[in-house]
Amino acid sequence: MDHNTIALLMFSTMLLMMMTGQRVFGAIGFVAVVAALALWGPGGTDMGFSAVMKLMKWTPLLTLPMFVFMGYVMSESRLAEDLYRMFHVWFGPLPGGLAIGTILLMVMISVMNGLSVAGMAIGATIALPELTRRGYDKLMISGVIQAGSSLGILIPPSVVLVIFSLIARQPVDSLWLAGVGPGVLMATLFILYIMIRSALNPRLAPPMPAEERAAVTWGERFRLLRAGLLPVFIFVAMMVPFLNGWASLTEASVIGALASVLAAVVKRRFTWAVFEVSTRQTLQITVMFMMIITAALSFGAVFDGLGAGRAIQDFFVESLGLKPWQVLVLMQLSFLVMGTFLDDTAMLVIVAPVYVGLAKTLGFDLIWYGVLYTITCQIAYLTPPFGYNLFLMKAMAPPEFTLPVIYRSVAPFVLVMVVTLLMVGLFPEIALWLPHEVLGR
Repeated sequence: MDHNTIALLMFSTMLLMMMTGQRVFGAIGFVAVVAALALWGPGGTDMGFSAVMKLMKWTPLLTLPMFVFMGYVMSESRLAEDLYRMFHVWFGPLPGGLAIGTILLMVMISVMNGLSVAGMAIGATIALPELTRRGYDKLMISGVIQAGSSLGILIPPSVVLVIFSLIARQPVDSLWLAGVGPGVLMATLFILYIMIRSALNPRLAPPMPAEERAAVTWGERFRLLRAGLLPVFIFVAMMVPFLNGWASLTEASVIGALASVLAAVVKRRFTWAVFEVSTRQTLQITVMFMMIITAALSFGAVFDGLGAGRAIQDFFVESLGLKPWQVLVLMQLSFLVMGTFLDDTAMLVIVAPVYVGLAKTLGFDLIWYGVLYTITCQIAYLTPPFGYNLFLMKAMAPPEFTLPVIYRSVAPFVLVMVVTLLMVGLFPEIALWLPHEVLGR
């Protein structure tokens, strides 16, 4: 059996195991171990050990638990509720104002967490009941929460971009800054869609009643603005020392976590229960990520040992004779397909090592490509039938939010994401301008 056939058998076996409901790290690790032992005998076990050591020596991974902890402190101490109340008061009078406030809330949560699941949890527990009570259409509610939560993997400090930096060997600060422009662009397009759709049909997203608006004094509005200053304080406390070179990435993440704790203490909400839940959830998510990455690095070592990565490059470039842009489109389409049954981390650590090398060979900027990959993951999250966020929404929403409703609700937001992907693809400076200006790269 030739090496290409073995590589194809490994990949297909891994995907089949995942489709049967096996845990991601178990499916990847099992195929990697069996293939290593079959090909190289007992010495093949060294591949897994080398993968673990490589992971443990990569210090930027220490940022993962810090960012996750930061997000859970924000959620458990109800700081997110204060933010939502602020957006409600200031944007409520507009048609679709509360939906616009939900998108802005998701942006704030993304700035402090870097994961989409945190935004989904906060949106489902805080925004969804209020939007429902205000008479918003179920399609609008479901679409806004799912699309808004996906911003967490694009806007810094994105955990996905941290992991991409490990695989692509690109600086994390450049990737983070590259995600700012596309993230703001996507959030702006979401808001424009909500405003236009609500103006055309106010029944989908009714504004705050006049009597309720009159009951809110200007003093109350300005008092609520202080709730919006806390996330800004946390972000500035974390990013300014990092971007100025006063602190490393890991040190900056610790500053961010301490700033979130300080904000909760100032609000007198940092209880033992908040600390326990935040710590427990941080541990669970961190271990899950590390197990997936370790298994995937082992799989990638075997895959590369077979020369499969080079074979794929030769197939696209030489055998098919495709142009670089055609290859890029095929790579992005394959991510969309895989996103129907894999999460972003699994896709990243399984396929990206091959695709990153191919993108580099074709002459593409890897910082720009990392942003394209992340946007594609966002689209895959919302693409039926098995988009990751679709099932998260179903698990967290009330029974009246049926699966058909959840599927239909994401269609216009997926279209907005595709428009963003095309704009960033056609105009790379949307992603690359800020890293060039700030870091000179």
